[in-house]
Amino acid sequence: MIKFLLVFLGGGLGAMLRYFISSHLAEKMGTFPIGTLTVNIIGNFLMGVLFEIFLTKEILKSDMLNVFFTVGFLGGFTSLSAFSAETLELMHHGEMTYALINILATFSTALISCAAGWTLVQKLF
Repeated sequence: MIKFLLVFLGGGLGAMLRYFISSHLAEKMGTFPIGTLTVNIIGNFLMGVLFEIFLTKEILKSDMLNVFFTVGFLGGFTSLSAFSAETLELMHHGEMTYALINILATFSTALISCAAGWTLVQKLF
């Protein structure tokens, strides 16, 4: 039962931070959904960091922290559903170039940033 509470709390905090970053950047950028792209890059980088730490580093092998941060916080922080809705909205408004850029940028940077976080932890520890 405690794990469900950790997911709930972490997810709420992650979602609040995602909303803050996304709405702040949306005011600055206009049409292109840079806020969602930004949180997905940050979130995937952090997932790589945490993935490596929780799997291989004895100092932080905590199932409770893992659930709180990876399932809860990063699950609430990253936003594949927001990406999907924003991409469809771009397509609906005939912004096919922006939609394609968003698709390519989101998936390529997700993999790159997750690998970068993972590699960073391997190099530091």
